[in-house]
Amino acid sequence: MVRTYVLLLWTWTRAAASYPASFALMTLLGFAIAALDVAVILVIFANTTTLAGFTRDEVLFLYGAASVSFTLCDTFVSNIDRVSQHIRAGTLDTFLIRPVSAWIQLTTDRFNANRIGRVVQSGLVLGYAMTALDLDWRRTWMVPVMVVTGIVIFTSLWTMAGALQFALTDAPEVTSSFTYGSHQLSQYPLSIYARDLVAGVTYVLPLAFINWQPGLYVLGRDDPFGTPAFMRFLGPAAALVLALLAALAWRQGVRHYRSTGS
Repeated sequence: MVRTYVLLLWTWTRAAASYPASFALMTLLGFAIAALDVAVILVIFANTTTLAGFTRDEVLFLYGAASVSFTLCDTFVSNIDRVSQHIRAGTLDTFLIRPVSAWIQLTTDRFNANRIGRVVQSGLVLGYAMTALDLDWRRTWMVPVMVVTGIVIFTSLWTMAGALQFALTDAPEVTSSFTYGSHQLSQYPLSIYARDLVAGVTYVLPLAFINWQPGLYVLGRDDPFGTPAFMRFLGPAAALVLALLAALAWRQGVRHYRSTGS
């Protein structure tokens, strides 16, 4: 399955690389667009020293951790949101009759390798923040766990959003609220949001485990909302539960799909 996934990615990458100038420009453009989010953070801290009690470098750390996970998923998984287009066009049947998982085919469909510029930008921000902060090296083991947990959570969100389109057929704004909206929310300390919203993204939709809860552990900070310390380590468990729910939702969506007959 992994080999098939890589081969499909390579096929689209080789096609894009046949136009090297365009490929390079689009990669640089993705890097620049992603940098605008950092520019917003820098503008905020040009007018204040802290944001909800967090310094600039701490906010950049939280942003970088969430963005590395998100941009990796945006690069390698996000094309699954094209499922509604295939349903309307009647081309989804083609994916279903092939001896390869429809999920793998859809995530690699029209793979755009130049999105890697966004991944590089996010990695640079995370690296800078970790260098600038006086982190306890004994806590930094949590950083790769954060990134992997975030990848699983964002992948699950994209999969659930894709599964939802089997019922809604044409609702791209709904899928964007699941995915891009979740990324926007996780870019900043959750302490800037209302307590009820934070409770919802902790105990219902576990977005707090992308970077907030584990990030508090890395930074050696208490949760302003008073959640117990053991919550900092529940990210992998929360990601696993969400992944299982996403897999179930996707399976149900595919099983209840009815061909257009075209």
